[in-house]
Amino acid sequence: MIKIEGSEALDKKLKDLSTSSPGFEKRLRGAIREILGQVRAALRNSAKEGLGMNSDPRQAYKAVRFAVYKRIFGGQVNILPGRGTKKAHYDPPRHPSRRGGNRRVRSPRTQDLLDYYGDSRGFVLRFLNAGTEARYNGGRNGRTEYEREIFALNHEGRSYRGSIRRRDWFGPRSQKELEKAAAKLQKLIDEIINNEFI
Repeated sequence: MIKIEGSEALDKKLKDLSTSSPGFEKRLRGAIREILGQVRAALRNSAKEGLGMNSDPRQAYKAVRFAVYKRIFGGQVNILPGRGTKKAHYDPPRHPSRRGGNRRVRSPRTQDLLDYYGDSRGFVLRFLNAGTEARYNGGRNGRTEYEREIFALNHEGRSYRGSIRRRDWFGPRSQKELEKAAAKLQKLIDEIINNEFI
């Protein structure tokens, strides 16, 4: 989570201005919202291109969110879980060469995970950002009985499910975008303050 916040002195000055001018606070928070919206758009594009999500039918890149603070002048951009959940029924496409259907019915939890959509799929971005450890389940890997036995001996009888490589894209990229945004926000704040005295 990255934050944009003014210093305490600047925040006090802005609060003093907001009490003397009823529309000032609204204009200032609007400027912060505008800038954070631009940062969010840039990070969403970064997720689409840099993480290869251009073809993601469930649009996990939309899980980049922002919030404007109410008590102080500032905001944040993050990939943390939101309050609501968006769902849309999704069946993964089947390759034409694969005839028939699955012999096992999907569990409700599996279908739940498939149905998450847009900004409710933040867990995908968090997995890609932080990576995962190697995962195993109770099956066996390998085609021959010998291969399965060797694998079982080396991995406590569990089949290897792979791991996700850590990309660590959100922290550095969001910091870069927020540094660019800070200059724009400073200009907007200066314009708003100058308009108060015209």
